[in-house]
This record gives sequence, structure tokens and C-alpha cells, in this order.
Amino acid sequence: MRICVFGASSSALDPVYPAAGERLGAEMARRGHSLVFGGGANGLMGAVARGVSSGGGEILGVAPGFFNVDGVLYDRCTEFIYTETMRERKQIMEDRSDAVVMTPGGIGTFEEFFEMLTLKQLGRHARPIAVLNTAGYFDELQAMLETAVHQRFMAPATLTLYRSFAEPEPLLDYLENVRETAAKPEKMKNI
Repeated sequence: MRICVFGASSSALDPVYPAAGERLGAEMARRGHSLVFGGGANGLMGAVARGVSSGGGEILGVAPGFFNVDGVLYDRCTEFIYTETMRERKQIMEDRSDAVVMTPGGIGTFEEFFEMLTLKQLGRHARPIAVLNTAGYFDELQAMLETAVHQRFMAPATLTLYRSFAEPEPLLDYLENVRETAAKPEKMKNI
């Protein structure tokens, strides 16, 4: 399976986050999965890539050419695609993946996750989406989404379009065993 992983590019993180990312990558490689990611050498992106590399897994990095400066991009990718824009980058990552994982990150990570969630809600793809909620990082985001449902800004069925996990192993078990289908528009109505 080709797993697209979104995550932080920052190096100024508590070590618990890159450790979990590296563990995710190593477990992906051990299970025979490949990585599709934004090509970063640092933060969670770099940690997951290092984990996949350590297990001999395949890695597709995708990044705009303007990121190609010393130390920014991971240099051990099996394949690297340079794009002109961030939008083109996301499209290639989507097109070349079978599943999506969000690891802790900032605004770029949130934007990537919410675009994939929105597209799934609209029935534009049926890829499984999982969240690696290391150290409870996404607890408040989950609470916000539940508030959106409670206040009728979002249909309850939206919360079923992804799953959250504290550890990499059950997350990968889920991706390997789930049989996703595109969302049914009638279930996405906020009634």
C-alpha cells in the first residue's frame, strides 16, 4: 500500500513526536508499505522517511522546486518529483497514494488533512484516512470537530470518515483491514 503521510517540517519539536513518526515509518516498511510524502528532511516528515528508509521501504518525495535548498529535502527518496506549486504537490501526493495519515503538524498539515477529508465527504475519493494522535496532540482538534457536529455546522457522518490512533501499529492495522467506500452525499447532509 502507498501511504501518504502529512506532518510537521519543524525540527523544534518535543522528541516524543519524531520518535513516534520514525516508529510509524519503520513499521510501514516492515509491513511492505511505501511512503508518499512532502519530501521534507526535518520534523515528522523526516522522521517518518528515516523510519521507512531504515526498513528498506520505498519513498516518493514530492515538493516544489523552491524547497530544493540545503538540508530542507530528504535525500534518500527512491523517487523525487519536483513541482511548480504547492497545489500541484498535493495533487500528485493524492494521485499516488492509497491511504492518508496525518501526524502532528501545523497549518500546512491541517490544510492537507482537511482537504482530503473534504474531498472524501464530497465523494471524490474513498481512501482511508487515519490520524496518529501522538501524546494527545489532536485531542483539541477532535473536540472542535465534535463541537461543529453538535452545533450543526457539520454532519455527524463526517466524524466516521477518519479514525484516530495513539500508536502506529493499530493505525496500520486499520489501514490494512478497512474497506472504504466514497461517502454517500445524503449522509453528509446536516439534518
